[in-house]
Amino acid sequence: MISRNTILLSSLALTLLTACSPESGQTRYADLVLRDGAIYTVDAKRTWQEAVAIRDGEIVYVGSNQGVNEFAGPDTQVVDLKGRLVLPGLQDAHIHPISGGVEASACNLNGMTTADQYLATIKAYAEANPDLPWITGGGWLMSAFGPGAMPRKELIDQIVPDRPVLLYSSDGHSAWANSKALELAGITRDTPDPADGRIDRHPDTGELVGSLQEGAGSLLNHVVPPTSDTQLRDGLRYSIKMLNANGITSIQDANVNDRDLQAYQALDESGELTLRVEGSQWWSRDQGVEQLAAMADRRKKYGKGHVRANTVKIMQDGVMENYTAVMLEPYLMDGDVRGIPMFDPQALKDAVTAADAQGFQVHFHAIGDGAIRQSLDAIEAARKANGPNDHRHHLSHIQLIDPQDIPRFAEVLDRAQTLSQAWWEGRAMDGHAQSVIGGSIWHKSVAARFPEEYADRQEVGTIGETGKVTEIKWKVVDVGDND
Repeated sequence: MISRNTILLSSLALTLLTACSPESGQTRYADLVLRDGAIYTVDAKRTWQEAVAIRDGEIVYVGSNQGVNEFAGPDTQVVDLKGRLVLPGLQDAHIHPISGGVEASACNLNGMTTADQYLATIKAYAEANPDLPWITGGGWLMSAFGPGAMPRKELIDQIVPDRPVLLYSSDGHSAWANSKALELAGITRDTPDPADGRIDRHPDTGELVGSLQEGAGSLLNHVVPPTSDTQLRDGLRYSIKMLNANGITSIQDANVNDRDLQAYQALDESGELTLRVEGSQWWSRDQGVEQLAAMADRRKKYGKGHVRANTVKIMQDGVMENYTAVMLEPYLMDGDVRGIPMFDPQALKDAVTAADAQGFQVHFHAIGDGAIRQSLDAIEAARKANGPNDHRHHLSHIQLIDPQDIPRFAEVLDRAQTLSQAWWEGRAMDGHAQSVIGGSIWHKSVAARFPEEYADRQEVGTIGETGKVTEIKWKVVDVGDND
């Protein structure tokens, strides 16, 4: 939560109004005056001011305490900040507020860390909702189930045997289903893996484990009840409240479709959308550049109020925890496993070049060093084909970067690259990432990004001559190992 000593204003440009004066002789009083504060204006000189006046939802004055007095009328609310800090609103460049809000009202496993906690919550939710035909929700951590993130269907079968259950991991890259859900979806040991995912099977028997990675989770979409418009809007309301409470006033939703955009528009029209929203339209893996026509129509339709849809979302790989992030070197497991590229490199170049030519910003999901290189190659191809522009394509996550590619972020682009989530993930992933890709590779990548901090660190692991460590393999975790 934001400190009680900090106030965040809407992301209206303070810099344009710094020390502005009221209209000569015709001052309209403000609705709200904040005075005696530390106002950070974020102008080129990083100017600090003392007071702000707001009228009809807009900042009409930023300047001294003396100057703001002219805006304080008999009905103006005047707040003495007593030295507290005032900042422009924060912006989140990669977030999933609608699906996150919907999940919070379903079987919510967020905030828990062990299989026992998950099972207790699933059981309680099922008992409290006996009339629900499906138990859905999510929020479980991949790390709770060991390498590969493969929770077993039998764990849920023991507590909910008679109804289908489908629960997604906290990052949305893995699904956990019970036997009933798999049966209704027609998924068996003989069902082939989709091109963009993996159905986990027991390494010895070939039987279904119960976990489905990446696009394999969509194999259940045809039997899972769709989320209603009311649920979408209520989920968005939940997230708006949480985001505003933390000082966030603008977001980029990293994956939207027509129904999501309709939810944003509905709340905007009702006055409930207290966020500026840039929606990233999902680039479908089963279509090519022809889908840009529909995207352009959405951009035009959702181009007013607080909602925009000027961005295309391309997901180029998965995540390290389930071995689907695309790597230049193999994972520490049997076989030459390097992840799942969601698009062929040439198809990716074609897509980005076409989207760039039509004025779209491209928002990449790229975690592994292979996917990052492919994404940079695609942006470079678009620049060569279309010339420089200010579309500001950006890569999210970028957890493992080959040191050779770091200078390319400046070389490939005309402006500084937007790097969502790179800094905190670089530290948080240390131990787990080393367990699946090796300490030597991870250390080189992180040290290249944080040279001063990591200058004296020792490598905590190395890759053997074969490039693999045989003791880290695919693993089906038993109940006793889950916590």
